[in-house]
Amino acid sequence: MDPISYTSELKREGKLSVRLKIAQGLGALPDSLKDYAFKAFLLLYYDRVLGMPSSWAAGALFIALVVDAISDPLVGSLSDNFRSKFGRRHPFMFAAALPLGFAIFLLFSPPASLDEVGLFFWLLTFTISTRVAMTFFYVPWSALFAEFTEDYVERSVLASYRMLVVFVGLLIFVFAVYSEVFASNEAYPEGQLNPDAYPRFAMVLGICLALPAFLTTWFTRNEVPYLLQPVEPTRFSVAQTLREVRLALSNRNFRVLFLCVLFTFILGGTSGAFEIYMRTYFWGLASEDLRWFALSAIGAIAVLVLIPPLQKRFDKKNLLVGALFLLLFDGMFLVCMRFVDVLPDNGDPRLLWLLVGNGVLRGALLGILLVMFVSMLADLLDKQELDTGRRQEGIFMSSISFSAKATSGFGLLLAGVLLEYVIRFPQGSAGVSPADLDAQTVFRLGLMDGIVVPLFYIIPFTFLARGYDLTRQDHEEVQRKLTLVRVNRGAAQSGGAS
Repeated sequence: MDPISYTSELKREGKLSVRLKIAQGLGALPDSLKDYAFKAFLLLYYDRVLGMPSSWAAGALFIALVVDAISDPLVGSLSDNFRSKFGRRHPFMFAAALPLGFAIFLLFSPPASLDEVGLFFWLLTFTISTRVAMTFFYVPWSALFAEFTEDYVERSVLASYRMLVVFVGLLIFVFAVYSEVFASNEAYPEGQLNPDAYPRFAMVLGICLALPAFLTTWFTRNEVPYLLQPVEPTRFSVAQTLREVRLALSNRNFRVLFLCVLFTFILGGTSGAFEIYMRTYFWGLASEDLRWFALSAIGAIAVLVLIPPLQKRFDKKNLLVGALFLLLFDGMFLVCMRFVDVLPDNGDPRLLWLLVGNGVLRGALLGILLVMFVSMLADLLDKQELDTGRRQEGIFMSSISFSAKATSGFGLLLAGVLLEYVIRFPQGSAGVSPADLDAQTVFRLGLMDGIVVPLFYIIPFTFLARGYDLTRQDHEEVQRKLTLVRVNRGAAQSGGAS
């Protein structure tokens, strides 16, 4: 494919402001809150509360993921090649904010008259609607990340602010939802199983997705003059998108990182879907207990503090490999301790705080993972431009978007199949209390979530350790050469114009 020339109206001087870092970080909230709602409640709601077979629900989510596999690179290519006075990305972000909130509101508030087939199609329709609206917001928003700064360390700091905003937002959201929306009552001691709570949850969730999507777009609109745009927009077509995807996949480091991200997010989605079952049935926690897991946001604050000094000592790849290894170990530790009868009994307050403490640690590890994933992809974009003459922020970052959605696609598909056919969880068990569930089902649940699933982290660990080779020194050399290339292109264009 032919090289493309890029230009910006203004040249940024100095570091990014804290205000801009926070404003950009707000854009991570819609996708993070959507993923949390999907993993924690969507399968539980349609399966346990509404009575749809979990494999049906998981199948609908998987079909929606297939739509994502098509829409993500299409939107990425469209925004990469778009040109307007409002920039390449912001028009799509503004247009997606309201439909996103409306779609997820309908997803969690199906009509009471629907039977199983009707529920399946309602779930399918509004999962796809939510995902497509998210694609038109999230892919352009995440593509902006690589355009704000080219500095190796500042990219990680910017991504750390994203994690900070996400985890603080999740802290507030989770604490409020379990305290107010899913508060327990006499009929439903486990408030998350109360069908009457979900319409209110749908409204809160819709607002919490649409509002930050609009705010991040509004508060970063003044940055458009500093952002790169193609000198001449490229005509959009599906064939053009396929060529751009093929070009991106020709980058070996991108292939490795994409597979690593994809497998990690699928495993995280499977564990996330099991999480509400584990906390309700394996650990025997009430809804009032669950709100304290919002304190995992402390892990995100730790990441913001730890990333700069860690980056001075270690390459991004080494930090990512270390975090993956610790996630493998951490995923197995507590369940193994329960199986050998070391932990306090269910109902003991010490158990809750052990689990919350583990949540803080896990939040920090996941924060490091996400920061490194995003920052490393941004570094690869510079290498891609040097090698091919094309910046493919939208295509590259659509891999993060697609992988994140795989948490509630492949991840929930695996969780749904395992729940129905391996763990053999009783269907439509909204009225089943943790004490009523037989011990063998509880054991199988713990075995799947605490032993089998974490072992698969060895796959992304191996991909990354053996296949990724872009170091800090390599990136500095890429930046030096890229600066010369841009200067030469600009001089050639100026000579041609004269």
